[in-house]
Amino acid sequence: MKIIVHPTYFPSIATFAAIVQHEVIWEAHDNFQKQTYRNRCYISTDKGKHMLNIPITHVGGKEGHQKYVDVRTENSYNWKKEHWRTLETAYRTSPFFEFYEDEIRPLYEGNDDSLYDFNLKTIEAVAGCIQMGIPTEKTEKYEVSPETLFDARFLVEAKKEKDWGIEQYTQVFEERHGFIANLSILDLLFNEGTNTLSYLKDLSLDFTND
Repeated sequence: MKIIVHPTYFPSIATFAAIVQHEVIWEAHDNFQKQTYRNRCYISTDKGKHMLNIPITHVGGKEGHQKYVDVRTENSYNWKKEHWRTLETAYRTSPFFEFYEDEIRPLYEGNDDSLYDFNLKTIEAVAGCIQMGIPTEKTEKYEVSPETLFDARFLVEAKKEKDWGIEQYTQVFEERHGFIANLSILDLLFNEGTNTLSYLKDLSLDFTND
């Protein structure tokens, strides 16, 4: 099944499973919306579920609406350094953090201005870790109701989280906080490592009720 999906910041497990299981076309002509996975992801820390948020440069006045592909990250402070330090603290004791560290850390070095392009880089990096290719095709225009594609753009909604029935795996702080479902793909990668691709292939995604 060919589906349309937003590229997001180290996508949720459900989103990455959709990328693995289907032929994906990236949405490239929508407007940016706040409080979505476009510029945030969730990980597990010693304090529980934690949001990593990429600051963006806000456009004011009549230009309040901007295309997702035009959004620029706000780099006046070093959010990359902060995010990497948080990831390192959260996952340094996970089974596979050191195994994949060299593939993930470079994303938090250097300069990136385009949020859209940076998100695609995070997806590409994880895909490289689990030895799969990622799609490159993008939409040519915005369609409210795509006729030839299954619309999976709802996966970007961080505030309308569906219960995907995510199968439990061992998490670093599970004894303290219990299992936290559908975190960033990084949580699965650092905890499950080489089993990640099989896990994503086996995850049952029921899109029919959406």
